[in-house]
This record gives sequence, C-alpha cells and structure tokens, in this order.
Amino acid sequence: MLTLTLTADLTGVTELRPDDTEENNFWYTFKVQCGSCRETHPNFVNISRFEMNEMSGSRGEANFVWKCKFCKRESSATITAPPIAYQQASPPTRQKILEFDCRGLEFTEFKPEGNWLATGIESGSKFTEIDLTDEWFDYDEKAGEEVSIKDLKWEIRRN
Repeated sequence: MLTLTLTADLTGVTELRPDDTEENNFWYTFKVQCGSCRETHPNFVNISRFEMNEMSGSRGEANFVWKCKFCKRESSATITAPPIAYQQASPPTRQKILEFDCRGLEFTEFKPEGNWLATGIESGSKFTEIDLTDEWFDYDEKAGEEVSIKDLKWEIRRN
C-alpha cells in the first residue's frame, strides 16, 4: 500500500480536496516505476478511481493497469477509498489524501493537476476550480479576508 500525503500552509480555508465525484472524475497524475526492473516511465500517467481496467489473464480489474515497456511485466494499482480532505492546521501537518493498493509498480511523483475544492474556515464559502500547480490566492467575500494555499509538499509513502 502507498499513501499520497500533503503538507501545506492553508490560510482562511480548510477541507482542501480534489473535485472527484462520479459525475466529475478527477484524474490523479503520477510518475510510475516498475517494481520488477525499477525503470521509471518517462511520462506522467493518469488514474481515476471511477475507471476500471481489465488485467490480462482474467486476473480481475484495477483503476490502473500498466505494462512496463522495458521488462514487459504487467502491473496494477487501485485507489482503495475516496480522497480525504486536508484540514487546515497551524503549523502545517502531513495528512493522508489518498491510498493505493499497488501490485508490481510504485508511484514516485505526484502532479496536482485538475480542479481542487476548499471551504472558508470562518465563512463556509465554497471555493472551486482551485489550481494547485502553483500557490493559490483568492479573496473570501463573506469573511472579508484574503485566503491562500501555499508551501505545498506532496509525498508518496509506504504504509
């Protein structure tokens, strides 16, 4: 099992999470490494928790099925549960966002592409279409304050 964790400095917002519903799939973007020959795929790959792919040899299904082009081994990964919202903390703390059951592969790097959501701490304002590829700043009209998400540190850890 691997876990995607985040440590971030949230100001004025909490419950940071990917916009990931059955109607609006979020595509998690990772670098993948073969667990057999240890080669890392040169491109990022995308995985959705709502998409299932057949594994060869009738071995079932997984969210992500991949065949290493170096050693030709087939590997798979499945997201085990919905994402967990990151809660604002002072000082920022490492929190689990997503958990994977990986068979024969490892995710080595995460790219936070796609839309993220957050909620205003004081106001309950809903912030949508947050882009986390860089630091994020906005203004909470109800609270009358600037809100931000910065100093993001993503880690992929073994359970």
